[in-house]
Amino acid sequence: MRLFKKRILLGVTGSIAAYKSAEIIRLLVKEGAEVQVIMTKSAHDFITPLTLGTLSRLPILTDFSDPNSGTWNNHVELGLWADLMIIAPITANTLSKLTVGQCDDLLTAVYLSARCPVFLAPAMDLDMFAHPSTSENISKLLAFGTQIIGPASGELASGLKGEGRMVEPADICSHVIQVLSPHPYLKGKKVLVSTGPTRESIDPVRFISNHSSGKMGVAIAESLAMKGALVTLVAGPGVIPPRNPTISIVKVTTAHEMYEACIREYADSPITIMAAAVADFTPVKTADSKIKKEPGNMTVELKATKDILADMGEHKGDKFLVGFALETDNEISNAIGKLERKNLDLIVLNSMQDSGAGFNGDTNKITIIEKNKNTTSYELKSKKEVASDITDKIISCLSK
Repeated sequence: MRLFKKRILLGVTGSIAAYKSAEIIRLLVKEGAEVQVIMTKSAHDFITPLTLGTLSRLPILTDFSDPNSGTWNNHVELGLWADLMIIAPITANTLSKLTVGQCDDLLTAVYLSARCPVFLAPAMDLDMFAHPSTSENISKLLAFGTQIIGPASGELASGLKGEGRMVEPADICSHVIQVLSPHPYLKGKKVLVSTGPTRESIDPVRFISNHSSGKMGVAIAESLAMKGALVTLVAGPGVIPPRNPTISIVKVTTAHEMYEACIREYADSPITIMAAAVADFTPVKTADSKIKKEPGNMTVELKATKDILADMGEHKGDKFLVGFALETDNEISNAIGKLERKNLDLIVLNSMQDSGAGFNGDTNKITIIEKNKNTTSYELKSKKEVASDITDKIISCLSK
């Protein structure tokens, strides 16, 4: 059973496709998953709680509390409980509510509380799906890191044919298995990921840094952990920590602290992904007290920091080493040069010329270059999807 003891929240909304939710539950339970169903009130018009509860073997939840027993269905605890959340089917109405954080029922409140990956399987008529408002809502949800499965094309309840049909339960189950099942090349293997900026102090109140948010590295850490890796994340200041409790976090501030932590963890990490934006220079001297503003210019003398990635490449042995390159011009040639100089197995290239890529946002557009110079370019995606692409490429290289 590939989903043994995995905890899955299944949301069901008021769509004719709700009858397919019964088959989703059956397939997930067959794979060993524990499935907690949350229905909207309108979903009751399309399929009974008795049907879904019989298949899931758990009480069906709809309201925040049970008026008969006085039991509170704690949306925060439900969000923390789940390894993965799916809303299938999700209507245009519920899609819209999720984009603005409207939580007037238990399902939408749990969505806002969920710390796990969330997948949505839309089901609606083709003109509803094609409407600009739906497209905009989906774009917003993707930017949040929520993932969309489908929809498929085919005959719709209206009698029309086109895009809007919910994907089949077997395909949804396969997607869940792919996300939650440990991969043999990563299961139990220690992986080091670095992320975020560093801060190099000029005086007690000022520092040199960059615009890195650390979101890309956190997404990579979570993607690897979902595949069974034992991830240690070395994170610079200001990084929002991952939600996966299995990820070990080492917090650092300066480039020197980043160097020491990464080299220490690198010693017994077969796989390392250096996504951090480490400062190349640091002040020669740090003032003990705040430097007062005076007329004229001020000069800060800088010295080079240690090159963490170069040191790792020099002592790589049979380890698998991944670096990042953020370029503004001659992107491919500069990235290949870094790949070769630092003895990397993969380099992930970001171009500042690509809209939506680079620092601080929720999306990224990457090109991955392998040691043999094979190059794979990807379209603009959410950083969670990009992380999944990077994980898949690492697995592909390890399996060769």
